[in-house]
Amino acid sequence: MKKLSALGLDIGLRRIGVAGCDGLGLVATELTTIERSSFKDDVIKFQEIIKEREATILVVGLPYNKEGEIGFQAKQVMKYAQRLANTLQLALEFVDERFTSVEAEEQLRSSKKYSRQKKGLIDKRAAAIILQLWLDGRRVLH
Repeated sequence: MKKLSALGLDIGLRRIGVAGCDGLGLVATELTTIERSSFKDDVIKFQEIIKEREATILVVGLPYNKEGEIGFQAKQVMKYAQRLANTLQLALEFVDERFTSVEAEEQLRSSKKYSRQKKGLIDKRAAAIILQLWLDGRRVLH
């Protein structure tokens, strides 16, 4: 079986939550939260993670609106993700991320790790949920 190395991303205006998966593609794990500054700096941070994890694909949460349509925010995420994937020369896939941040916050509250000051925890937990949705979807297809 071929090793899988995917990164899940929850892209926001200020931060990007990052998650990775095990080599079999079964379990997504929170990795880090990147504080966004410039695109160039973001790329440098991602290059380090990609080298360390030997990532080959980015799985990005796409924030559809409540009607299930691509709105302004989703278009901005798509534009950034495509630019990032092209620059890093990685494959790119999108996952519907509606309500992942809400789910992440609920999980953190129930685990007593939640704090309003620790928004980065929500971002990387949301990234793990996004990646897990993608991994689970792949298993159903195979």
